[in-house]
Amino acid sequence: MKTHECVSFIILNEAKVLLERRSEEKETDPGLVTIPGGHVEDGETRIQALVREIQEELDVTPTEYKFLCSLYHPTKELQLIHYFIVSGWNGEIKPYEADSVEWHTLESAAVEIAADKVALQELERVQTFL
Repeated sequence: MKTHECVSFIILNEAKVLLERRSEEKETDPGLVTIPGGHVEDGETRIQALVREIQEELDVTPTEYKFLCSLYHPTKELQLIHYFIVSGWNGEIKPYEADSVEWHTLESAAVEIAADKVALQELERVQTFL
């Protein structure tokens, strides 16, 4: 099975994280609450994909970001998701591909895919070092 590389962005605003409710029309994980992200395109670096996906999905440009971890997410395809923490951006966040986006505390961030849960646990675990 081919592995599809993806990026996801944990956007932090002080102690809150931005989560999305995916559109019911999405091929993978329709209607679920997740950390926003998307596929890395052929010939693109992970950073290029991060910037492009944030602009496409939320109409903002990241200015401060750090790599957090990479996790597999088996769905209709096998995804290897590279998670980034985004703590600075230019622009006003607007959902373009998700049904909605909302800010949640880490404790109340009820994501609905296992890889996202692990990524948020990893963020909590290493947060004081970042």
